Amino acid sequence: MSIDRRALLKAGVALSAATALSATARADVAFNPQPGAWRRFQVVTRIEIADVGGGRQAWVPVPAINEDAWFKSLGSDWTSNGRVERARDSKYGAEMLHVTWSDGEKAPFIEVASNIATRDRATDFSKPGTPVPLPPAEHALYTQGTELIPTDGLVKETSDRIVADAGAVTDLDKARAIYEWVVDNTFRDAKVRGCGIGDIAAMLKTGNLGGKCADINALYVGLTRAAGLPARDLYGIRVAPSRFGYKSLGASSQTITKAQHCRAEVYLERFGWVPTDAADVRKVALEEPPKNLTIDDPKVVAARKTLFGAWEGNWLAYNSAHDVALEGSALQGSQGARVAFLMYPQGECANARLDCLDPDSFRYTITAQDVTPA
Repeated sequence: MSIDRRALLKAGVALSAATALSATARADVAFNPQPGAWRRFQVVTRIEIADVGGGRQAWVPVPAINEDAWFKSLGSDWTSNGRVERARDSKYGAEMLHVTWSDGEKAPFIEVASNIATRDRATDFSKPGTPVPLPPAEHALYTQGTELIPTDGLVKETSDRIVADAGAVTDLDKARAIYEWVVDNTFRDAKVRGCGIGDIAAMLKTGNLGGKCADINALYVGLTRAAGLPARDLYGIRVAPSRFGYKSLGASSQTITKAQHCRAEVYLERFGWVPTDAADVRKVALEEPPKNLTIDDPKVVAARKTLFGAWEGNWLAYNSAHDVALEGSALQGSQGARVAFLMYPQGECANARLDCLDPDSFRYTITAQDVTPA
């Protein structure tokens, strides 16, 4: 499948302008996250690997993000009949528990309880400030390309065209133009397993811009990095329903085994890290009752307006890591391929990787409980 990329880019900018007018006209949907009281959650991950032979090991992601304004990782405890060590990805700081079981263990398990504090966040674009600049090493880390998120070739070409067609000059204008283009030109594809994989070069080459959060938000991150702006995905899981009435933007119960979700941030000189979530705009369009909403539906318009600069704190952030090696610390790690990102439990039996997107066969569950003090 091929596309006329310049026509697609220009159409995206035109639709963005039309939608901006629509957002002004439609103020009837309230979606306005603002920093307020902190909420505390305990998230419990339990893995029970079947007795299917030797070489059984697992990796459980644990929260490693600490941001004074909106998220705190408060530690993790665990019980297991295996040998457990904490490991850390040296490049991005992603943290995981690595557990191995003896070949004679008949009922291998690990249960991990992670505690977090979270709250809504919002950027007031009318009040630019002077945030602490990113250290050079972080600036380089979050502007460089990765295996699945390159910043050269077609990605760079597309980013340059979006910026030029929007007439964007400032970093805020560039970040917003790319966000609007991604919202206009992508779609959530319910057939994609899990959260997708985020192979953005393939998306642009084929013209198939459908996917899930790890695809759509990775596209935003790659295009934004290609414009010279630091950007990153944050990989996590929804822990509670939306308090703004969006059925599609929260957990539907305390069992959150399949509620994984990644978000994105862009670093702007006058505002610091700014939250974005183009993927959730497309999720609202596809899934919010009564489903298959048009781009100018009030619920979609409100989500689109809000999710550049704000998001709701009903979500746990694990890490911002790409192309992650399953580490083993002093123990032997995985002999298999790196994972694109670490927000699902991972496991192996006899050096064969288990399917992390099939929790019933893998045999893991994740639950979340609001433990905010009264």
